[in-house]
Amino acid sequence: MSRIQPLRREDLPQYEETFQAVETALGVLPNSTLTMARHPEVMAAFARLNAVVMADGRVGGVLKQLVATIVSAAAGCSYCQAHTSHVAEQRGADAEKLAAVWEFEASPLFTEAERAALRVARGAGLTPNAVTDQDMVALQRHFDDEQVVEIVAVIANFGFLNRWNDTMATELERSPLSWAGEHLQDHGWSAGKHSSRTPEAP
Repeated sequence: MSRIQPLRREDLPQYEETFQAVETALGVLPNSTLTMARHPEVMAAFARLNAVVMADGRVGGVLKQLVATIVSAAAGCSYCQAHTSHVAEQRGADAEKLAAVWEFEASPLFTEAERAALRVARGAGLTPNAVTDQDMVALQRHFDDEQVVEIVAVIANFGFLNRWNDTMATELERSPLSWAGEHLQDHGWSAGKHSSRTPEAP
């Protein structure tokens, strides 16, 4: 159960434009947004940052979601793992590849460029940060400086979200909870403190 209860959307009509933008991007309005709404300036600022960071740019949106999934797994945030993997599927990630993301180092489904990005994400999600100079050299073999900045921006963005949602014990919404229960449990995922109910079929 959330440690601070999200506000009710229907009580916040003044923020509906922001809510709709977030919902369009994710397919659901996250409880994290409704908790941030208790400090509207934080909510609005983060919504703008997240929209820029996670948009298709010089790095594709699917890879960005996979990076977000791996950094969230390394940080131990079940809430963000559920959301990011679900959004990756919605953005067109191949189902077989998405299922194999946890074994990206060995899976033939991943390119060397993708492995380099996911390796940096995994190292960055750990405490202390475990990204090495060699990891960054490998990343820069495949991505130019502007693309590296995009990738690290995704990682940093989820540094905020991982800590926010794990500290707040944000309750998972029905859709990502059901999706994660169906697709992630075989990889050791559990909703843990992010759900007071059993995952249901979509």
